[in-house]
Amino acid sequence: MTEKHSEQPIMKSKTCMITGANSGIGYIMARELARMNAHIVMVCRSKERGEAARKKIIKQTKNESVDLLIADLSSMKQVRKLAEEFKDRYDNLHLLINNAVIWPTERMVTVDGLEMQFAVNHLSHLLLTNLLLDVIKASAPARIVNVSSGIHKRVKLDFDDLQSKKKYKHMWVYGRTKLMNVYFTHELARRLKGTDVTVNAFTPGMTSTNLGRFMSSFAQRFMRVFGRSPEKGASTGVYLASSPEVEGVTGMYFANCRERKSSKVSYDEAIARRLWKVSETLADI
Repeated sequence: MTEKHSEQPIMKSKTCMITGANSGIGYIMARELARMNAHIVMVCRSKERGEAARKKIIKQTKNESVDLLIADLSSMKQVRKLAEEFKDRYDNLHLLINNAVIWPTERMVTVDGLEMQFAVNHLSHLLLTNLLLDVIKASAPARIVNVSSGIHKRVKLDFDDLQSKKKYKHMWVYGRTKLMNVYFTHELARRLKGTDVTVNAFTPGMTSTNLGRFMSSFAQRFMRVFGRSPEKGASTGVYLASSPEVEGVTGMYFANCRERKSSKVSYDEAIARRLWKVSETLADI
């Protein structure tokens, strides 16, 4: 993957923000884009882990243009602070990868009173993207990449229980947030029509990362044996971020570096608009 992607000149000197960039596929995407001489802005919750990952990427890629911003994306206040800090420090944003994710087995509530998966996996992405959209548009041509999952095809949204107050099964809650990522991608692509900013989603496939720490011991062992490597999981994200082949392609869902159909329900524009409106209200956009 490294040798193939390092040939892409499109990323040289481009400013790229990647959330959840200190481990898993977020780390791999940051590393591979750094190899292409992109200017990487890593967003991490832990300063210690983020700094360790930043130094490792610099050592591996010989690219000194790797920065770190700290934010807990479960807090909408911190998401706003992150956007403000970015705008204070940088003039351009050519690529935003919304990758941060959480998967707790028990229902948790954020400081804002929101269900944790809903807040981190969906709402923070929508809020951060909207807050940075003016910079992204001014930097066009630009790209937005959202990390979804194939599990989104097995669920539907319940607007009467978007935050899983009535029933919480962590796998299905996770799946619904990944479906929200696809709705968000389709709707944002429609709203960005004519701006030279593209937005696409992808599934990394069943990938063995530290997200598995939320699984049972059996499931963790299964993932270690049968799951894809983080490098393979990240490959489609790197492709969407850097390849000339997808220049101008927008509103699509990808797997294994190819366009695929997302779930049938994900193409319902009325549901996408409704989700956007509800999300705007909850995030106070």
